Amino acid sequence: MEAVTAQTRPIEPIAIPDLSPGLVAADRPDFRNVDPASLRVDVKYQRNLSGRSLKLIRKIVSNWDWAAFKPPVCVDVGGDLHVVDGQHTATAAATHPGIAFIPVMIVKAEQANSRAAAFVKHNRDRVNVTPMQLHYSLLASGDEEAIDVDRACQLSGVTILRQPPAFAKFKEGETLAIEAIKSLVKRRFIVGARKVLDVCVEAKCAPVSSDVIKAVEALLFNEEYAASIIPENLATTIRSASPDLQADIASFKLAHRVPKWRAMAVVYFRNTRKKRRAK
Repeated sequence: MEAVTAQTRPIEPIAIPDLSPGLVAADRPDFRNVDPASLRVDVKYQRNLSGRSLKLIRKIVSNWDWAAFKPPVCVDVGGDLHVVDGQHTATAAATHPGIAFIPVMIVKAEQANSRAAAFVKHNRDRVNVTPMQLHYSLLASGDEEAIDVDRACQLSGVTILRQPPAFAKFKEGETLAIEAIKSLVKRRFIVGARKVLDVCVEAKCAPVSSDVIKAVEALLFNEEYAASIIPENLATTIRSASPDLQADIASFKLAHRVPKWRAMAVVYFRNTRKKRRAK
């Protein structure tokens, strides 16, 4: 037996005075050996396999190592086992000709929203889950913030993509700016967020970027701009996207050392037909 020379530390409980432990349910998970090809994935809240997924699966198959194996987490849905976490591992195992069975951990989550919530808990702090995918998983789990974001986008005709489009070719109204929209909804609620997103869609933005969202919000709601701005005229200015306009934005950003969205707000304001002042 190999002598243990490395330094180790014991796993010990941590004293956290302000922590209230969650309730421990009686239904502990159990383990089962299954054919990986018998497992299923619920596409309502799980992402489809992407190019990066295929690269990862190839890497797992070509370098299979039981020491690095993590059992997929599954739920029993009417006799079928749905993968909540670990679909790449399961797919790699199904692909490997030398793997007939793998152990999986089976947890209790009888409702669809509970399964989606379990997926969120397993993936919230992982870099390999995009903010957009996390949004859709939160939406499937019934998260109120995600529902508000989805409502604002649907009313405005904005589409939150699950992943970047091929060759970065966005269609009008498509966006990856989920964090910017979440922040917008928190500040302006659904009604205010819709006003901002309506302008972005009317301006035919492709994509609806975080910079344009912030710029439009500033122009519609900041006191120094809002009294003079007509949303339809602002949309016309943004839609023009003339080279001179873009050059002015870049110049203002550089000269004043401000974020791009702030430079966009100033330049859009200067070039947008204003409301007539009452005599």
